[in-house]
Amino acid sequence: MEKNQTVMLKQNKRLFKILSLVPILLLIPLIAMLFTDEVKWTLFDFIAASILLLGAGLTLEFILRKIKTTKLRILFCAGLCLVFFLIWAELAVGIFGTPFGGQ
Repeated sequence: MEKNQTVMLKQNKRLFKILSLVPILLLIPLIAMLFTDEVKWTLFDFIAASILLLGAGLTLEFILRKIKTTKLRILFCAGLCLVFFLIWAELAVGIFGTPFGGQ
């Protein structure tokens, strides 16, 4: 197998793992809803979480494919994580007070 084919196979495996992780992560609140009344997700919550997780995962894959230097990869991945967690926190509890905030 050529080096180029090996790299593409590795990238596609990583993409498959990212795409497989989204439904697995969404099973956590779904299962929790079966056992407790503390978790109350609506269909909109699952859709929003899916979009957020897929967006972050695909952006991560884009960063890993296009950015070649390790320092820039770390910088962009850290920025992506920061943006992801800020959006997640805003949607969950409304830390910034936008109309999209939870509660």
